[in-house]
Amino acid sequence: MENSNHIPIKVTFLGTGTSIGVPVITCDCPVCKSPDPHDKRMRTSVMLEVNGYTFVIDCGPDFRIQMLRENVNNLDAVIFTHEHRDHIAGLDDIRAFNYVLNKKIDIYGSRQVMEAIQTEFPYIFSSSRYFGAPQLTIHNIDDAPFTVFGVEFIPISVLHEKLPVTGFRIGDFTYITDASYISPKELEKIKGSKVIVLNALRNSKHTSHFSVGEAVEILTKLRPEAAYLTHLSHFVGLHNEVNSKLPGFVQLAYDGLTLTI
Repeated sequence: MENSNHIPIKVTFLGTGTSIGVPVITCDCPVCKSPDPHDKRMRTSVMLEVNGYTFVIDCGPDFRIQMLRENVNNLDAVIFTHEHRDHIAGLDDIRAFNYVLNKKIDIYGSRQVMEAIQTEFPYIFSSSRYFGAPQLTIHNIDDAPFTVFGVEFIPISVLHEKLPVTGFRIGDFTYITDASYISPKELEKIKGSKVIVLNALRNSKHTSHFSVGEAVEILTKLRPEAAYLTHLSHFVGLHNEVNSKLPGFVQLAYDGLTLTI
């Protein structure tokens, strides 16, 4: 699927780690003890700046620190891939943007994701909502393309073992996390992307995530100009050592990495 309308996108990797982050509490492996900042990974999230708007895909438990680290002063929408805690737990911290920007923040996700969020954060959506709760506007999405402030998002349906997860293509950029299977039909939506981000949990096979080898195999078939692996655990290995062994067009993402596409 070729995209003829190029949309300049600035991508910032807010976090590139798995659900427990890197370093892992109590772990003394070489990766967790590494002094290299590339080996310090917060929970997975990415920020997109497109046409003057700022979007975040997933806001996990490190969301507040990520926003402070990147000095983010504006937020227009949060788009969710799925409902696991490492992707939604930072939702309460959106209220800082409510206060400063004096506006509600739009959130997008599948009906299943939105129902889970309302269950996890009932005080946000209660009819007797208290003053300090975030102010959000819910938008349910399905597998059809949708626009956010004029920017088109193409959903890509993948499986996280048995759990439906949504990846997204925006212009020449495709972002997929927490996947263990992508159907041929959904792969067609990705083809022609200049940059692809794909999850790779560890080197060995895992029931709900691609391994590094599996991710590289998929990316080699799709052959974008550049590809980045995310949602990485400490089992992947040291950042610089792993990068030296990957195909030239594939690299490990790292927290704070920025791209302009």
